[in-house]
Amino acid sequence: MRGSPTHPTSVPGHRRARRAAGALASAALVLPLLGAAPAASTAGSSASSLQRAFAAAAAEYHVPQSVLLGVSYLQSRWDGHAGAPSVTGGYGPMHLTDARTALATASHHSEGTEDARGDGARAALHPDTKVPANSQLPARLKTLPKAAELTGIPAQQLRTDEAANVAGGAALLAAAQKELGEPLSDDPADWYGAVARFSGADDTATAAVYANDVYDVLRTGEERTTDAGQQVALAAQPGLAPDTAQLARTGLRTVSADGTECPKSVSCEWIPAPYEEFGDNDYGNHDLGDRPASQSIKYIVIHDTEGAWDGVLNLIQDPTYVSWNYTLRSTDGLIAQHVKAKDVAWHAGNWYVNAKSIGLEHEGFLAAPDAWYTEAMYRSSARLVRYLAAKYRIPLDRQHILGHDNVPGPTTSTIPGMHTDPGPYWDWRHYFELLGHPFKRTAGKKGGLVTILPDYATNQPAYTGCVTAGQPCASHGSSEVRLYSDHDENSALIKDVGLHKGADSTIDVNDVGSRASTGQQYAVAGTYKDWTAIWYLGQKAWFRNPKNDPTAVPAKGLVVTPKDGLDSIPVYGRAYPEASAYPAGVPVQAVSPLPYTLPAGQRYVVGGKVPGEYYYAVTFTTDSHKVVVGKDLYYEIQFGHRVEFVRAADVRVLPSVS
Repeated sequence: MRGSPTHPTSVPGHRRARRAAGALASAALVLPLLGAAPAASTAGSSASSLQRAFAAAAAEYHVPQSVLLGVSYLQSRWDGHAGAPSVTGGYGPMHLTDARTALATASHHSEGTEDARGDGARAALHPDTKVPANSQLPARLKTLPKAAELTGIPAQQLRTDEAANVAGGAALLAAAQKELGEPLSDDPADWYGAVARFSGADDTATAAVYANDVYDVLRTGEERTTDAGQQVALAAQPGLAPDTAQLARTGLRTVSADGTECPKSVSCEWIPAPYEEFGDNDYGNHDLGDRPASQSIKYIVIHDTEGAWDGVLNLIQDPTYVSWNYTLRSTDGLIAQHVKAKDVAWHAGNWYVNAKSIGLEHEGFLAAPDAWYTEAMYRSSARLVRYLAAKYRIPLDRQHILGHDNVPGPTTSTIPGMHTDPGPYWDWRHYFELLGHPFKRTAGKKGGLVTILPDYATNQPAYTGCVTAGQPCASHGSSEVRLYSDHDENSALIKDVGLHKGADSTIDVNDVGSRASTGQQYAVAGTYKDWTAIWYLGQKAWFRNPKNDPTAVPAKGLVVTPKDGLDSIPVYGRAYPEASAYPAGVPVQAVSPLPYTLPAGQRYVVGGKVPGEYYYAVTFTTDSHKVVVGKDLYYEIQFGHRVEFVRAADVRVLPSVS
């Protein structure tokens, strides 16, 4: 868009409070856990403070330290996020949820006025996009109050103190273990059921996927530096075989995956979007099709929901609303499928892209930098995308795995209203690592291209407008780099004539006019000291790329440039057929060049060659539906932040290394 049940223990609360306080005091003797990342001079001494907090909590609540570390890694990758809540109100390394508190203080802001269907042959669709609030919070969204009850630690401390948060997570695991009638064993294999319950999932399939992921982490081991600059490590236990039979005793419901198109490695349920008639010969909320037999699927589009799970599921079941193919839940990675891959969902604001894509909505908010996404959801999403990409032969690159913010406006008038999710805080670098296609250097210094690749955590460009227009957003890691008209951060930002109609670009969180995103590739247009220039929106755009802290790496590939004799060529937001290709009964759709041009001498990276294609589907019955394929061919190119198209007849295709 734009865009766990817990259980009481036999230990009285006041005794738990004293014991927890003792454990926290022990951790505090090592080093304080809160505040900014340690300075370089103290990094070595403070690197183990969080590690020791895990050890103290594990000893206090008789939970194997490796289990505690594994659960925390799957929740947050051990990051504390400076006490800020996740998209579902989860706090700290253990992602203890207190959604009522998080929602009470949240203020999310996103933009976009697009017609999600994006087809000029049918009236624009602009439904009310307000996501209804949840009337009652499920147990998975209120584990922090339960942890406060179990430990006696105040809720505010559990939200902001990482050591307290870890203790709260340990208490929840111990409580779940006791509820299952299992001993507080020191063998990690004995904790499978408690880990499954900790996920907050209410069904066995989702809980099992979560627990399996935790045990995969335990078997392979992990080591990383957290967002607070602390080194945490989990030693590998390659032969670990958990007691999976415990899952049958968790009391969770059974969910059928019948009807879904998901890999077996995820939990998936079928919650269909309705295909219904209503009003005066109107219908919704998607179109029936016969993909990939009738037309190929070329793209997967990543969205965020701008709302919470239950409210979003209410919307997808409304025939007067829009649609997408899958929704992914933040707390545990559960996937709900709504529209079959053969059919065309209304999600991207560009009918050409809709007809050629599958849309994934992730529970989250674009303009909330600290409303972080869980590792469980990233992993579930990556598994689904890997499966879909293999099934439909979709390349795993940033010109085919698109953010909604990379989808082009189909016509000039639509460009300003195009949505901008998932935005600069989606971690594309980590996501592609999970996809098994990490971005990396693929050429020497003279490869002719660069792949944008900043370090997510330390790359923190300033944004405004997250809460109030013009006001600074909280500092946070970002997947994007800012582009300037010269090798000087005081120079003007690159202009986007389609988005701003001649006005300057801004640093607003929703303004994509002057920034490039991780994984995107551009042709090099020049270098100057710590700066690199690329061709972008018909201009030379500069970004900081210092050798000791690079924000891009060399690459090579194919590029397009105007054919000899052409001063410039038009750029398109959709690859539609020529007029002569349309049969009788199907209205001709305008090819509609955008306000951009690609000047002679500039080069842009090729994403693929496609024929002009249009899916005519404007009636509830499918007898009039037709796929129109033309003779004109197009190249998809990375033209700005969004992809665009150029006619093959207008360009030469060259290797980037001449």
